[in-house]
Amino acid sequence: MIDMKAFWMATAAAITLAGCTNVPGDMETPAASTARAAEDARVADLLARMSVERKVAQLIQPQINSFTAEDMRRYRFGSYLNGGNGGPYGDEYAEASEWLKLADEMYLASIAPQADGQPTVPTMWGTDAVHGHTNVMKATIFPHNIGLGATRDADLVRRIGEATATEIEVTGIDWNFSPTIAVAQDDRWGRTYESYSEDPKIVAPLGAALVEGLQGRKGDPNRLGAGHVIATAKHFFGDGGTDQGVDQGEVTGDIEKLKKIHAAPYPAAIGAGVEAVMASFNSINGRKMHGNEALLTGVLRNELGFDGLVVGDWNGHGQVAGCTNTDCPQSLLAGLDIYMVPDDWKGLLETTVAQVKDGTIPMPRLDEAVSRVLRVKYRAGLLDEFVQPSGRPNAGQYDLLGSPEHRAIAREAVAKSQVLLKNNGVLPLKSGANILVAGSAADDIAQAAGGWTLTWQGGGDLDNSYFPGATSIWKGLETAAKESGGKATLSADGTYSAKPDVAVVVFGEEPYAEFAGDRKHLGFTDEEGLTLLRKFKAEGVPTVAVFLSGRPMWVNREMNLADAFVASWLPGSEGAGVADVLTGAMPATGKLGFSWPATCDAGPLNGPKGALFAVGYGRALTDTSPTPQLDENCAPLLEGPSRALFESGRLADGVVAFAVKPNVEGVGEYLAQMRGDLTDSGVLVRGYDRNAQEDAREITMRANSRFGLSQTPDTGGAYRITYEVVTRPTAPIKLRVGEDALVDLTQPFAVAHGKGWREMLITDQCAPGLGNRIRFETEAEVTFRIASVVREDVAEGTACSF
Repeated sequence: MIDMKAFWMATAAAITLAGCTNVPGDMETPAASTARAAEDARVADLLARMSVERKVAQLIQPQINSFTAEDMRRYRFGSYLNGGNGGPYGDEYAEASEWLKLADEMYLASIAPQADGQPTVPTMWGTDAVHGHTNVMKATIFPHNIGLGATRDADLVRRIGEATATEIEVTGIDWNFSPTIAVAQDDRWGRTYESYSEDPKIVAPLGAALVEGLQGRKGDPNRLGAGHVIATAKHFFGDGGTDQGVDQGEVTGDIEKLKKIHAAPYPAAIGAGVEAVMASFNSINGRKMHGNEALLTGVLRNELGFDGLVVGDWNGHGQVAGCTNTDCPQSLLAGLDIYMVPDDWKGLLETTVAQVKDGTIPMPRLDEAVSRVLRVKYRAGLLDEFVQPSGRPNAGQYDLLGSPEHRAIAREAVAKSQVLLKNNGVLPLKSGANILVAGSAADDIAQAAGGWTLTWQGGGDLDNSYFPGATSIWKGLETAAKESGGKATLSADGTYSAKPDVAVVVFGEEPYAEFAGDRKHLGFTDEEGLTLLRKFKAEGVPTVAVFLSGRPMWVNREMNLADAFVASWLPGSEGAGVADVLTGAMPATGKLGFSWPATCDAGPLNGPKGALFAVGYGRALTDTSPTPQLDENCAPLLEGPSRALFESGRLADGVVAFAVKPNVEGVGEYLAQMRGDLTDSGVLVRGYDRNAQEDAREITMRANSRFGLSQTPDTGGAYRITYEVVTRPTAPIKLRVGEDALVDLTQPFAVAHGKGWREMLITDQCAPGLGNRIRFETEAEVTFRIASVVREDVAEGTACSF
């Protein structure tokens, strides 16, 4: 049996690497004891004078687009947030002044005089400023965590935290949902770039450093004062360890072994004084974290000694077995202190009040949760003097957003995060060189910034005009070339009139966030960069490949062609930092925080076995040792064409859609074009516009109904289904594949509910024999949509995924 106390204390030693001096279990000083007594007294006084309704309201966190200042005045929510696509007054591109205006309105509503004698408890605003205050125009955009992990520089990360906190204060916001201290173990996960490393020893000190930057160091009189905001360590725990890297999915394994990886960064964050921890969406061995008392209370509180507040993630409580978004005492009883309930706040508030009054939620547990919220507010100074956000330090100083000082820190971070994987001598770029800069990403700040940038998913229609003051990679190279006596020319498609001395090709992943970035394999499939590198190779032009990505990927083809290859990650708004390394103005010091895959079909890859480059790899500019020719065979990229059953709103020849009458096996009514109201069969199929008119179908299945597709002849292959869940299943729903195989979709559908379009892959690993038909079978009404169903050959042993 592992001695967990000894383990956590040993793990917490990593805190010293981040400059922290306190770890869980430290003895309290006399001064700290006195401060604690004052805190206890203030919290107890407030708690004694609050009604049940006011207490519960402290635990309800809605989003700004679903409630008004008048709602705040009436209900007195303890906190609120802006979602990834939420902005003041419905404008996600609002000026910073509008953010501050809304902060004032909500704050003043929360402290407005009351006739019922309730104590005044100000609200607080939380935001996802995960790589700078990037919901707000003009803010500095720092590299995502995967790039910061490559720097190994805790002091740099601390300074990033300080700059981010200052920019958050400009807009009157109190609380940041950061840092993410996930230990990503499967790079197919769409949030890999939010992780510093696959190694918890790298994650721990960097996460602690960001906490200190955001909040201030423990013992500093200005901690949580001017220039500081409340920090949140997330997501506790296991978010980076889901099977197949499926976001919000299932983590399986021995709990003690899982803790040694995924809980390991938390002692450092707690030792640094983090005031909030966010519960994770994922399940661990079948139990959702938002309802897992053994982990939220037993481990986080009792083993690790965390005394701050635990906040939920976006409707995460609604995924707990037996819960809905408006009814979940299980989460509060398990140890959650704040429900993040973006839109269904009123129903949850009313239900929770009733559950306290009928004894479902004991009053001591309610008081415990409320006291934790009040303690954090006390420590942040919100209970001292009632000062509206616009009257606080840094508020309204809009020149601090994207200030030269903050952009200089970001540029330094970009340079230190670049990882040089190959160099045959073309780097550093020579002074006076004629440089061609190619690739559509070269002058695209949004692509360099990735997800969680102005919008939740980032990218899209965000051209460079949305980033005033920022510098694209191309602009950084243009300036650097000019300063060296040379010149740089932008040519996205690689054409030129005079042959250049060298071509810098910038390419990579399009922006994404969370589950939208989940992948089935790590092969990089976009061929724009590949085509450009082939072109320059044929023309005898030396090349430097600059690869933008949120994870290591299989790019063997591109690496073989390029004379130098740089993993640039998602550098953000200061593209000049890339140019600093390419020109040699800054050394190449970045080291991989993740194993780089040697093959494109890699699953979890952690450690040197199976890696092309191991954690810690990264060349200096002077290292021009040859890179061997790499294997370019990638089965997922070379598979035969998909064979459509249903795609673009049409059934393929030889495919029929059918509905089976409730409780009558084998009696089918057929839908020639996969649409129709089959009331007797309990199925309604309607056209739905996804990307074009009626290119998808919305399917409502009533209780005990059956609906499916049948193919003649049987083309073979796995089933890949693009789907969206409209209503959360309230009873089992299963997919029958062939005659006998049953795949339980209840949990995957529950996770997918409200999350947009996803893919499921059904292989013979979960549906032995496959066969020529699939059939959805449900015990209660459910509505979902299907955009495509195709069959395709996959590598032997490919697992099912959802």
